[in-house]
Amino acid sequence: MKKPFGKKSKEVKESSVKKDKVEETSLVDSDYNRKKLFKKGINLMADEKLEEAIVVFEQALRIEPDNIETLMKLGYARFHIDDHGEALKVYDKILEIDVTNPEAWNLKGLVHYEQKNFSKALDSVDKAIESDPTYAMAWYNKACFLSLLNQVPEALEALKRSIEIDVKNARRSIRDKDFANVRIEEGFKRIQEVVVLESVRQGYHTLGAIVWTTFLDKADAESSLRKLLEKGLIVQNEKRDGLSKIPIYDLAPNIAEKMGKEKKGLFGITRKTLPKPVKNLKELSHAIQSVREAIEDGDVEKTIEVFDIFINPSKSGEQMIENFFDEHREIRLWTIRLKDRGEDYLIENKEKMLILFDNIEVTITKKLRNEINYSADKSQ
Repeated sequence: MKKPFGKKSKEVKESSVKKDKVEETSLVDSDYNRKKLFKKGINLMADEKLEEAIVVFEQALRIEPDNIETLMKLGYARFHIDDHGEALKVYDKILEIDVTNPEAWNLKGLVHYEQKNFSKALDSVDKAIESDPTYAMAWYNKACFLSLLNQVPEALEALKRSIEIDVKNARRSIRDKDFANVRIEEGFKRIQEVVVLESVRQGYHTLGAIVWTTFLDKADAESSLRKLLEKGLIVQNEKRDGLSKIPIYDLAPNIAEKMGKEKKGLFGITRKTLPKPVKNLKELSHAIQSVREAIEDGDVEKTIEVFDIFINPSKSGEQMIENFFDEHREIRLWTIRLKDRGEDYLIENKEKMLILFDNIEVTITKKLRNEINYSADKSQ
């Protein structure tokens, strides 16, 4: 954390009292005051106190009227209280300062979208794309606006372009009501398959985990899995779950090589993305020790880093979904909040976090005993 006061001016007389020095520093350092107000506004937005945030952002703009970062947040806050006219004025001011700002054009498009003026919205996101052809969210919004204007082929092309840049947009499109006009198209069905294929590539191998991560209905997920199996893009195996077995899905070897998956073993065989149960549980147990230390130390960056172990599918994310579904969702939410609010949020929720991980550890200990006993019995 940065110190609140920087170096004192060389012009300050030595006879000045300490209090006067502190006051002069904070008053002269306008950038410090602007940043302080900006941070306060962000925290108010995180607490959904948007009207209060607007007042604070406007105070910050009195110090630096053309600060684009502050203007962007002011426009965003006004947009979310449905003050569309004022939000447009803010975005227009940003574009007067920097006419090529893609984010301002994209957000201006969203204001027109809320006003049901889809043609103007489309024009704005087109300008965002002109400024930054790799702006995935602008391509996604363009697809939405084209769909609403019933330009179906063009909507699908824009959506595909957004997915090529950022595959997460495929998953986002699944539940988006703006694609009602294109949902029955075969091209959209293929996008559902892309969503499932990407979910498998990221390390989600069971039907339940795929449904959870893609937001697809179970029936749609199963249909996409069948089509991917028919096309030879994925393979189906089984894994033990207690005394029963459940199907798991993995990329076909040739597809895994093209898309990038796991490192190859000594004999060129793809390593299993689902480690042995005991190994998985022990890794979770070690991670709990690390996250507990980070939380107790109030180390925000370390806490976020260790949280990633619990939510990242390439680490222990799938194991968490299968065994600690609600806890996995809670940790994902905490990660977002910590990135927004930092140390204050960690302090406020410290006890809740520690209790959750204590409960996970108790369950893991029991599971470890059962797994070890099962393995011992099997080897006899």
